[in-house]
Amino acid sequence: MLATLLAVAPPNTVALIPVTKAGLPDWLAAQSPETAAWLKTVGFAGDAGSVAFLPGTAPGTARALVGVSALDDLWAFAGLPTGLPAGSYRIDAALDARAATRAALGWALGSYRFTRYKKTDKPLAGLVWPDHADRGEVERTASAVTLVRDLVNTPACDLGPAELADSARALAEEFDAAIDVIVGPDLLDRDYPAIHAVGRASPRAPRLIDLRWGNPEHPKVTIVGKGVCFDTGGLDLKPSSAMLMMKKDMGGAAHALALGRMVMMAGLPVRLRVLVPAVENVVGGDSFKPLDVLKTRKGLTVEVGNTDAEGRLILCDALAEADSEKPALLIDFATLTGAARVALGPDLPALLCNDDALANELTAAGTAVEDPMWRLPLWAPYRKGLDSKVADINNVTTNGFAGAITAGLFLQEFVSNNTPWAHLDTYAWNSGTRPGRPEGGEALGLRAAYAVIAKRFG
Repeated sequence: MLATLLAVAPPNTVALIPVTKAGLPDWLAAQSPETAAWLKTVGFAGDAGSVAFLPGTAPGTARALVGVSALDDLWAFAGLPTGLPAGSYRIDAALDARAATRAALGWALGSYRFTRYKKTDKPLAGLVWPDHADRGEVERTASAVTLVRDLVNTPACDLGPAELADSARALAEEFDAAIDVIVGPDLLDRDYPAIHAVGRASPRAPRLIDLRWGNPEHPKVTIVGKGVCFDTGGLDLKPSSAMLMMKKDMGGAAHALALGRMVMMAGLPVRLRVLVPAVENVVGGDSFKPLDVLKTRKGLTVEVGNTDAEGRLILCDALAEADSEKPALLIDFATLTGAARVALGPDLPALLCNDDALANELTAAGTAVEDPMWRLPLWAPYRKGLDSKVADINNVTTNGFAGAITAGLFLQEFVSNNTPWAHLDTYAWNSGTRPGRPEGGEALGLRAAYAVIAKRFG
């Protein structure tokens, strides 16, 4: 993605002149009648994403108009790396630092292609780094989004719990972080029984990935990510239509690793910990069963009302461990419920949070960086729907109402009230292609979460 951002302008670099639909008449007023006639001929009206090349008068003077909704729109130039002819381009406009950074980031995100299984020879257009762009911000954000997209796009045949752990090890090696991976029966020996129960039926052993980085004296920031590398639903088997996309059920883990990457790349003064329970939820002779009662790391017992609500079972062990250190901030990411998608659609992660100040910061950051989320309440009266007659709690309700909220209430049982905690129920996927956002795996809520960590602890 960053390869399409150029340090210097090569010969014959084309100048891109951004113009809004409302501003086009004023721009035309300063041009020759021939230019106005040309644009009328080609039908350019300044619509966002439209491009019109202007006739050049000499080598190296080529120009093109680009329709934008606003100069500081993150996605204003994001469709151009794939939409323009191969070559080098520069933005011919006075951009402040915010607009320049967003232009470069949008270009980088628009340059993403997943080519592991299907190669392409079509070259991408390159952009000369805009003046005043924050290169560090662009580089860490683009690399983190790439990590999410690559991991989520990779099918389960090539990304199981072991391969997810390998990705975490590569991250640890890059940033000199410590990493511990607890595998298979060792999960029982070290008291992570719920993670083991969900993943034990798969021939690809379950594991808990535990990455630590930074000065132990700095404030503790812990990130947890759901790493269900494939989810059949277990014995409560999903229909094929619902199972089709389940390679992306480790999207929460991808977000957790990517957010850790951003924190480490920025060198933030925090004690970072990333916890990823990684499993496959498959059908086998050793599958956990409906109405089984599982032990958890916190000591609570859980009755299994549905084996397809497995994500919260592996998260509860990881959250209990994360909470044991009393971090200054605890965030978890999970592709947890279809109910969140019904309520908010694919673009808005559902935020459930036990701290109003943290929730307000996250939603404000989401708006500021164009990475929105929407808060749902941890509505205490719904907690009784998780009551069990034989265990401390059931993993689902029986009425089917408020699924995203009751999932959050389940997870809340494993986090102390005085630990600032945010749970992001994210889709991690683009259902269709838009500028800068190709169909496939996507980082949703990642940039907003980083902005809050950087503001609080940077």
